[in-house]
Amino acid sequence: MTKTQERTKAEIVIRPNTYATLLTHAEPGLAASKRTEAAARLAHDLGAHLIGLGAETFEPIATPDPFTGYAAGEWIALIQGEIGKNLAAAEEAFRRDAAGADFEWRSVQDYPSRALANLSRAADLIVMSPRGSGGPTRCADPAEVVMAAGRPVLVVPPGREHLRAKSIVVAWKDTRECRRAVADAMPFLQRADEVVVLAVCAKEAADDAVFETDDVTANLKRHGINARAQVVTAPGSQVTAEITRIAGLHDADLVVAGAYGHSRLREWVLGGVTDDLVHRPETFVLLSH
Repeated sequence: MTKTQERTKAEIVIRPNTYATLLTHAEPGLAASKRTEAAARLAHDLGAHLIGLGAETFEPIATPDPFTGYAAGEWIALIQGEIGKNLAAAEEAFRRDAAGADFEWRSVQDYPSRALANLSRAADLIVMSPRGSGGPTRCADPAEVVMAAGRPVLVVPPGREHLRAKSIVVAWKDTRECRRAVADAMPFLQRADEVVVLAVCAKEAADDAVFETDDVTANLKRHGINARAQVVTAPGSQVTAEITRIAGLHDADLVVAGAYGHSRLREWVLGGVTDDLVHRPETFVLLSH
């Protein structure tokens, strides 16, 4: 892995309950540029450092294509050359789009999702987009990263570049993942003007949900957060729609939620609500596993 440090003598400031370092994947293209702009603006707003990571690889093959005329070694050299060009283009775009933020650039030939998860050791928050169409060798998958990284992932919705986080909805479910998400989102929650702890559940679970959300809001208030609870009953198929509706009513541009899924054949199979929030977000979403 190569590393270019933009500021070698950056002043170290200790800040309680903040994200000191953000991490994002960069590749050539408009979607990556919008993501970098969102990450850079957030880093600037938080006074945080931003790491841009270029990562790309290729799927190994048993034998080269017999019609190309290239031996295996020549074919690999050609592919690696193209990857090098793509990483150079990604770096150029990242430096342009992150201008104004305190940033550094790193690059590696690896699967982007795995590279992000590995480098998450250096960051507090990973900024991503919904999964792109370039495949796992070129595009990072937020579902895979949030399950593997041990860090919260902020998913940037298409067409959105500025997270205000003045009004936040916590999509509450009494699970380890959701409790982790609330703790991971604390820097945002403490800066918000309003936090709604929302439970969407079946009618028979409403009493328990009221008790649970009251506990959560009481704890948040002890942190100085303006939090209140809300319980809405709806069938399971309507949970995502209700979360989106309530977020709209409160003009919330950030939803905080736990990420749920299980591994099958080296791929993560997500729960229905998690899948919607990761791959079809209508607002910024912070997910933790």
